[in-house]
Amino acid sequence: MAPQEKTIPLCPLMSVGSQVEIVCMQENCAWYLKNYKICSVYMMAHNSMLDVQAKQKANKAQ
Repeated sequence: MAPQEKTIPLCPLMSVGSQVEIVCMQENCAWYLKNYKICSVYMMAHNSMLDVQAKQKANKAQ
């Protein structure tokens, strides 16, 4: 993958199952969080990962 391609954000919802990756529409998309400059799907996935990690740590502590 060329370095330039890494800077182009892709839409995680529209790209799933597609042979062609769809470029993120950023501020023109309802799922885009303008204040954070990130797709809300990525934000939800990140928060879920942190939640799982916290639960795993709590289970190990018991």
